[in-house]
Amino acid sequence: MEYTQALKKKLENPQRIVITTHHKPDADALGSSLGLAGYLKKRGHEVQVITPSDYPGFLHWMKGNDEVLIYDEKDSGIMGKITEKVSDADLIFCLDFSCLSRINGLGELVEKADAEKVLIDHHQNPQHFADYEFWDTGAAATAELVYDLLVDMDEVDLIDVDIAEALYAGIMTDTGSFRHSNTTKHVHEVVGELIGYGADINRVSRLVYDNNSPERMKFLGWALYENLTIVPDLETAYFAISAEDLTRFNSKTGDTEGIVNYALGIEGVKIAAMFTEREEGVKISFRSVTEIAVNEIASEHFDGGGHKNAAGGKSDLPLEETVDKFLNLLRENKKEKIKLHTN
Repeated sequence: MEYTQALKKKLENPQRIVITTHHKPDADALGSSLGLAGYLKKRGHEVQVITPSDYPGFLHWMKGNDEVLIYDEKDSGIMGKITEKVSDADLIFCLDFSCLSRINGLGELVEKADAEKVLIDHHQNPQHFADYEFWDTGAAATAELVYDLLVDMDEVDLIDVDIAEALYAGIMTDTGSFRHSNTTKHVHEVVGELIGYGADINRVSRLVYDNNSPERMKFLGWALYENLTIVPDLETAYFAISAEDLTRFNSKTGDTEGIVNYALGIEGVKIAAMFTEREEGVKISFRSVTEIAVNEIASEHFDGGGHKNAAGGKSDLPLEETVDKFLNLLRENKKEKIKLHTN
């Protein structure tokens, strides 16, 4: 990688380092962050992981979770610590996001900081705000890129069980447990190495996928039985979850994670979506089969983006109007397949 040797030289002396990742971190975001943090601490650096929001409880098992600072404008004490850490940092690692808007208010602090920035990411259309870029859209996960960076810097001997399991969790989830088309030969090679460093893949899988609350299981059952809508002529299926629905099932961060994939698993469905009504607007998750590029739908119509077959967006319209907008877009483009089959 172009910047590898320069970064390695920078890390030869102790640095004050901040690591941050995107809003509502998933397993790749948190796993790559805590995995990298574990390595940097072993190298003698002062490291602080900061997230722009909370994240699912099924990720709390990762080593270093108890030291993470969560951005919260309502907590002056936390905000003071975060502001100080970012302002004093020598290096800021930005993981699993390509533009500073993805970290909300934290983005302004990072942009203004005097620290050099390091981008490690696999999403499209990077903002190019960083001094060092380790960016590859061909990578399945940011955790994969973190591992590759350690290889390129000849530092893999510092990987221990905790680092290996954090990185494995990121790769496992971003490949859909190795079912998605981004599962390459290299992915399997990396996973094999992580197992060699002690990653217990059965344990990680259980902690991530088999650690559901009773409320989440009831919510999932309700969503599948009563909320799922299938539109055969558009080869589409979707969920539309209201704020009232979330309150009814006492939904917590992470409870809606992965539910959209059930819609894509229906015979004949090529596009799946999940619309979730939140305080800040309607959050949207898109999924598609190989030939359909939902990231273009997300970026051009819903202020979002992501990967070709897995993307996200948002809408300021009410829930029903957002769903109607999505369906109308599909109907308008049904014949020409514009922006759906072009990639």
